[in-house]
This record gives sequence, C-alpha cells and structure tokens, in this order.
Amino acid sequence: MGFVTVIVFTIILGYTNGAASGLIGINYGQLGNNLPPPYQSIELVKSVKAGGVKLYDANPDVLRLLSRTNIEVSIMVSNQEISSISSNQTLADLWVRNNVVPYYPETRIRYLLVGNEVLSYYLDRDRQSWYDLVPAMHQITRALSARNIRDIKVGTPLAMDVLDSTFPPSSGKFRPDISDSVMFPLLHFLNSTSSYFFVDVYPYFPWSADPANMSVDYALFRGGNLLYTDPGSGLTYTNLLDQMLDSMIYAMSKLGFPNIPLLIAETGWPNSGDIDQIGANINNAATYNRNLVKKLTSEPPIGTPVRPGSIIPTFIFSLYDEDQKPGQGTERHWGVFRPTGEPVYKVDLSSGQSESDHYQLPAPENNRPYEGKAWCVVAEGVNMKELERALDYACDQGKGTCASIRPGKECYEPVSVVRHASYAFSAYWAKFRVTGANCYFNGLATQTAEDPSSGSCKFPSVTL
Repeated sequence: MGFVTVIVFTIILGYTNGAASGLIGINYGQLGNNLPPPYQSIELVKSVKAGGVKLYDANPDVLRLLSRTNIEVSIMVSNQEISSISSNQTLADLWVRNNVVPYYPETRIRYLLVGNEVLSYYLDRDRQSWYDLVPAMHQITRALSARNIRDIKVGTPLAMDVLDSTFPPSSGKFRPDISDSVMFPLLHFLNSTSSYFFVDVYPYFPWSADPANMSVDYALFRGGNLLYTDPGSGLTYTNLLDQMLDSMIYAMSKLGFPNIPLLIAETGWPNSGDIDQIGANINNAATYNRNLVKKLTSEPPIGTPVRPGSIIPTFIFSLYDEDQKPGQGTERHWGVFRPTGEPVYKVDLSSGQSESDHYQLPAPENNRPYEGKAWCVVAEGVNMKELERALDYACDQGKGTCASIRPGKECYEPVSVVRHASYAFSAYWAKFRVTGANCYFNGLATQTAEDPSSGSCKFPSVTL
C-alpha cells in the first residue's frame, strides 16, 4: 500500500499543476473503398462534437480542411518510415517540412505519433523497427525543435500486448523481450519531453475471451455493485477499463516512471461482427462509448484507482465502419457512422449524454455465445469483377471445393455468380477453417445463420 500511496500522491501533484484538456476525439481511419470524401468526413467529426481527430497519416486534404477549426489533430509517421528516419536527420527534417510546416499552426496539430502498434509485429523485419522506434522519435523531436515548434507532443501508440501481465493490475509488467531494450528508453524519452504514453485499450477483447467469468456490465461501465479488489494493492475497481489502464501504470512504475500521463489513442466497442463474436452489437457499442465519455468528462475528473482525479485525453475508435480491414468481422465494425454517413448510433463526445437523450437502441441479441451452424455467403453490394476473382480463388484451392457447382451437378443451377460464389465461400470456409481460413474474401463475404441451401443443393456449413 505504501507503493500505491506514493504513486497516487505524485500523480495528483502532477495533474493538478497544469493538466491537459479533457479531450475526447475520434479516430479517422480510411481503410474502406466506399467512404465519404474528407470534407464530408470532417463535418461528421464536428457533428459528434469531437474535440480532436486522429489520423493514421498526414493526409494533406484532411489537414487543410481542419485549418482554423478548434479541433486538435494527431498525425502519424508510418511504420515503414521509422527505420529510415531513425538513422537520417535529413529525412526527419523533410518529413516535418512536408507534413507539419504547411499546415501548422492554422491546423491545430497537437500530437505527432511515430508508428502504430509497432511492438505488436514480430517478423524479423518488424523487430528492427522496435529498436529504431525511439531513435526515430528523437529525430522527429529535433526536427520540430529546429522549426521552433514546441507544442506538438511526440509519442507512439502501443497495444496492451506490450504487457506480460495485466491481471491483477498491480502485477502489470512489460514483456521481457522489450522491457529493457525498448520500453525503458521509450519511457525515458516520454518523461524527458513531458509527452504521453499513448495506449490502445479495448475492454471488449478480454471480456469476449472470458464472458462466463466476467459480466458485460462490468465492461460497459454499468457494473453497479460489481466490484473487484486487487489483492496486491487493495484498490477496488468498478470497471474493466480502469483495470487495464492501471496495469499499464504499474508496468511503467516498475521501470521507474510512475508519473507519465496516459492518453488513450484508441478505444471503443464493435457494433457488429461474425456470428461467433459475442457481444458485438449496436446496443453495447453505444453504451460503452456513451458511458466512457461521461466518465472521462466528469467534473471533477474521476481518473483511475491508481490515479484518482487524473484527466485522460482519449480518441474513440472509430469514425467509420471500414470494409477493407482484414481479419474477423469485428475489425470492420467499430464505426460511429456507416460509410453512407448515417449514424450507427448517436453519441455526443462532449458529454456522452444519457441513453434517454437518444432514440431507442436495438436490444442486444448476442451477449451470449452463439451455438449452431453458420454459412459464408456473398455480402451485399459487392463488385462483380472482384467477386468473380474470389470465386476462382476459392475453387482453385482444391479438395472438391466447387465440385457441386460444376455443370450438371446439384448446385449448378440457378446459374448465378452470386449463388455460385456463396456456395464456394461456404465450402472453402468449411474445408479450411481448421487451418485458419475465415469468411472474409477481401470484404466480399459475410457470415449468416440462415441456411442458403435449396432443394437438393446443400451448402457446406461450420458448427460454432
């Protein structure tokens, strides 16, 4: 308890002597082939009263549109640029000259992030960027200083997988492969430049991995009497987000840096997903983000059990559902808006507002695991040429994937690319799921619990 008391005391001192604003912004990703143009997107950012917008690049059109607004902006150096910048000050100067100077200060660039979740990639070529990360951040900082730009914080967003232990929070520590070699110099940099520890934190993932032992209400900030007491610290928790954030604070403290402020670079809840992705629905997504905003904009600030009263600037993920993101279905469904510009649900990022302030949310229908059969069929509104290529790919994988849609076979008629592709997708998924295949096909496919079979044509299925 003495250790915790020291942390809390120093943090309160640090935050009451000049805290950042309680910024709630939104991530503006563009991994979609059907997204509105930048000018419309910035209007949507304004419509949810976002205090900031975080970009995954330094898009000139977006930065120009943000000029002379009150919206704070975060821009990003790509992962691929890190190694070259780390060893070449000229390249760092050039990056700042091309991506900051033309827009600053009319565009309120406040954060410059070097890479994105760099320490979550493990291939040999990726590992080199681990060790180049902090040198690149130093180079970018020098480039900004040379231009007398002092109010842009340099950092790098990291995922929760940089931790070797997260539960209980007081056990938080960094992975041994990065603790001394990467995290210590990174924390030293952040501390010496008065920057933030930027963290991507998603309570959805630990909850959905163990829903039988954790209430969804605890993950959605409506736990009520659901409490957890950390046996190591004696601190009591009322929600999962605080647990995750405090585990990161403990990890930093164990390396000698207890006072670096947190900034949540990404958080949110999926509004949809694959059939077997429990709890991914509009009701939960709206509830999480509304309650998150209310917590983070409370007066006086709430903070976390380790840092009571602290202000945590936050960027919600994300502005849009992005149909080109690979992986499971949830990857493409974090948006506050659909690509049409229609809200998935309403939220006010300046206050959260109560649920009674909004239209009735659809009831959550998948807060318990799905058990049954599922098929993989063609999604709506797909490009037909791309669909034909995907059909050829599924059929070329062998093992009789498309035998039943050959001429004269039971699933050949009706002769339709969509019908044939749906069969091929289902057959491919059923045959190769055990080796890691999913129902995606570059955004052309979606899961369904409705059997698409007809007559003597029986579509293969998977059992979840």
